[in-house]
Amino acid sequence: MSLVTTRDAATGRGTADDYEPFCLAIRRLCGIDLLQYKRGQMERRIRSFVATRDVDGLLAYAARLKADRAELDRFLGRVTINVSQLWRNPEQWEVLEETVLPDLARTAATQPPRIRAWSAGSSYGAEAYTLAAIARRALPRAQVTILGTDIDARMVERARAGVFTAEDARDAPTATLASHFQMVDGAWHAGDALKRMVRFETGDLLRAAPAAGSYDLVLCRNTVIYFNEDVRDALHGRLADSLRPGGRLVVGATERVSEPARHGLEPESPFVYRKS
Repeated sequence: MSLVTTRDAATGRGTADDYEPFCLAIRRLCGIDLLQYKRGQMERRIRSFVATRDVDGLLAYAARLKADRAELDRFLGRVTINVSQLWRNPEQWEVLEETVLPDLARTAATQPPRIRAWSAGSSYGAEAYTLAAIARRALPRAQVTILGTDIDARMVERARAGVFTAEDARDAPTATLASHFQMVDGAWHAGDALKRMVRFETGDLLRAAPAAGSYDLVLCRNTVIYFNEDVRDALHGRLADSLRPGGRLVVGATERVSEPARHGLEPESPFVYRKS
């Protein structure tokens, strides 16, 4: 592929636009499609990192990544977004525990209720384990199963371990945390009861196509802000399709679904949408 000459904003000199060929090389190498993310912020993130790697440009770095697995792991650790914590955005968990989960149980097809949940873009598992903990409190008789998926296999392995730092737990309610996690060697370990409720798999949200009506509850929080608008809207459509009627989609506290009715969704709160 030929490189398009553009003007460097810092130097004013003509530069080869090697960003798109670099992204295509990364997609061939590990399946992550960086072109689906907002270019401005992702390109800045990548170029600032590559500038520290003693290589002559992005394409030279792509060749290095192909030959050096450890370097690829370092690169992925830089560009994948793994910001999370237990009980992140506590006000959302309060709504889920007091309103959303009880209603899902009331309208479940079976009694005792079975609740199927998906933590989409689960990072290292803090969201999935938090959901398991509040579900045990809100629905002690229900059978709740939670799938967490993330594109980063390293985060999936960490999630399976279920170990969190004190910083990860900084917003967790003290009594609830102590009821479901054990402090061992300065870290919080998810209890066996939570681990039986959750499982984790590697999965790319941009390619995920679960069967219609697969879930009662889908959480996709603080993830789509990194995608361009077309990708974001298509993803919201697929997430909506995966919900059963009456199911809920929960997005980040500052996120919104564009034209929710187009996806069969009704806003229920600023961050909760009900499947029509």
